This record gives sequence, structure tokens and C-alpha cells, in this order.
Amino acid sequence: MSKQKNTDSRRVYSTDGGRLCPQCLRAIISCVCGKDRPAVNGDGIVRLHRETKGRRGKAVTLVKGLPLTGDELKSLASQLKRKCGVGGGIKDNVIEIQGDQRALLKQELEERGYTVKIAGG
Repeated sequence: MSKQKNTDSRRVYSTDGGRLCPQCLRAIISCVCGKDRPAVNGDGIVRLHRETKGRRGKAVTLVKGLPLTGDELKSLASQLKRKCGVGGGIKDNVIEIQGDQRALLKQELEERGYTVKIAGG
């Protein structure tokens, strides 16, 4: 019984440098891909969550799964906050909008061409 080597496998972690970039296969800190690295490997669906945990009972709408980063994400967050007439911010590529604004955000994001689902409580 001979063991066959899987030719489809690739390294994702090295004990010397930690996690490896999926494109150039170098350590993340020495990656040469820069902005060419894929932003999100999600399923292409934007999900709207309502969250109150850790916010003293006040509701916040979270917009997750957007395939945007950096300035594009900031611009979209600003436009959505203006549309809802409330404040908010961005944390870890997730847009936070104050209040339960899921219905209004769903309509606005669908008009912009995104596939949107309302998720969570």
C-alpha cells in the first residue's frame, strides 16, 4: 500500500512565519500582494443583524458580508447612515448603524444591486 501525495493541497501555516498569504504563499507580514489580496471570500450575500448585547439594551443593526474595504466601505457606511438619519461606525469590516434599521437598509442595499438577507433576532 503506497500513500499517494495530494497534489491539490497547499501550505496555509508555517511555524516560522505564521499564516501564509493564499496568493503569494509568503508570511502575511511579508506578503507582496498588498491590495490585490481578495477582500472577502464569503457567499456574496449581505446579511443584516440586529444586536443588543453589550449595548445596554439599545439595538444596533450590523451589515456583514459586503465585498468592500477601506474607503469604499467608509463611503457606503456614510451614505447608509445619512439615509437612515442616524449615527454609526465601522468595526472589523462590519458597518454598525444605530437602531433597528433592517427594513430600510435591506431596501437601500437591494437598490444598489446587493443580495440581502435579514439574519438574527
